Amino acid sequence: MRWDRVEGGTPAFRSAQAPVWHPFFQLPYDRRIFICISYSSMVTSHRGVRKPCCREPACDGPEAQPMKLSKLPAALKATAPHQGEDLVDIALRTVRQHLGMEVAYLSELVGDQAVFRAVNAPGWEDKIRPGQTVNIREIYCQHILDGDLPQLMADTSHYPLATKIAITHTLPIGSHVSVPLHRPDGSVFGMFCCLSRAPNPSLNKRDLRVMETFAQIAGNELSATLQRRAARSEIEDRIEDVFVRDDVAIALQPILNIQNGTLVGFEALSRFGGLPYRAPNFWFEDALSVSRQIELEGFVIRKALDLLPHLPHDLSISVNASPDTVSHGVLEALAKAAGPRRIILEMTEHAVIEDFDLVSKAITALRTLGIRVAIDDVGAGYSGLTQLLRLKPDLIKLDIELVRGLDGSSAKRSLIKGMVHFANEIGATIVAEGIETGAELEALKALGVQKGQGYLLGKPKEIQGTLAWLSHASTPPHG
Repeated sequence: MRWDRVEGGTPAFRSAQAPVWHPFFQLPYDRRIFICISYSSMVTSHRGVRKPCCREPACDGPEAQPMKLSKLPAALKATAPHQGEDLVDIALRTVRQHLGMEVAYLSELVGDQAVFRAVNAPGWEDKIRPGQTVNIREIYCQHILDGDLPQLMADTSHYPLATKIAITHTLPIGSHVSVPLHRPDGSVFGMFCCLSRAPNPSLNKRDLRVMETFAQIAGNELSATLQRRAARSEIEDRIEDVFVRDDVAIALQPILNIQNGTLVGFEALSRFGGLPYRAPNFWFEDALSVSRQIELEGFVIRKALDLLPHLPHDLSISVNASPDTVSHGVLEALAKAAGPRRIILEMTEHAVIEDFDLVSKAITALRTLGIRVAIDDVGAGYSGLTQLLRLKPDLIKLDIELVRGLDGSSAKRSLIKGMVHFANEIGATIVAEGIETGAELEALKALGVQKGQGYLLGKPKEIQGTLAWLSHASTPPHG
């Protein structure tokens, strides 16, 4: 038998007959490594005596036999991750069981308080729990950090200072092992501790090293968790500021019938404030990461639709929305008060539709109101044809990469020609995005593309600039 990989990159033991699979190999790689470390530590008994191992020369008898795969689940059961557990919880549980202690916890030192951030202490829930705080002078933490108490105390009664601390007797604490946790800058974050009511004379320096190993694992995981939380908090604050300060503007880019040069509508594009400047897609990606994408999209769509009364009544406005926002009925609620027959919904081709039936139902409701549907960025994704067939859009917007340089690319022209034929068959209209040169415009017209937008036809402008542009030009300027 040898290690090999099967479909999907999943490791397995492979024999000449068939691969042997085990759920252990579905775990993330770092957790597999962690379980192996945990299992290795279990080979050592609670009294610090290493049991025979099949790789040691002195091994003999039944324990010298290689472990069979059928025995693996039972061997890993004690340390395998429970559903919902994170790496810190696993580390606490594993080291507590390995040392034969009753309580394991990870604390954060905040001022003169120790805050219990994670606890593994079956049967002690009424005495110690996550979120609980205690003065650091009432426990061992500060004394250990100051060097007045050792990190490992097999019997606390042997240390006069420990006997003077009230918690030694009230809890009580008979044995204690503690390792400081440090931040990346070297400052102390908190403590990784194990304790029991009774003395534990088997505790030794090797056990302390085991504690240090698990403390490092837990500390690294905690550091990563804190960084993720800080990053999330920063994103949440940034998104909230958009709502509080109304810190987003709407720019309108003209959309023309390129066959006769007439203006038919605008696409609403968002411009977020703040420095340094960040492109709109990053704002919406951030909002998605903190579960506020629907809220942010709804906020932007409302601001865009508020501009409709300022525009000529024969012009439409296109707004972008994700499938989730569409399926939650946000656009339907906003459109009813804004003149739905002037609204075009744009959904990007490469947006993932998790529940197509739900999105389809929402789109049907929008179409009943008179809203038209466009698939945006066609040619940029990989699922476009399927969505085009299923959604049957009113407009198909060609991605800028398909338009750029098409006058010098027979392949692009052939593809666009095919899209024009497809659109005609389903009763849709082709809109070309990103038109920047006269040669591109002429090539699109020759291929039968009906509508277009881009810097050549008109740059995006906020409402005042758009109104000024409309009042000074009977036809849009090119350039």
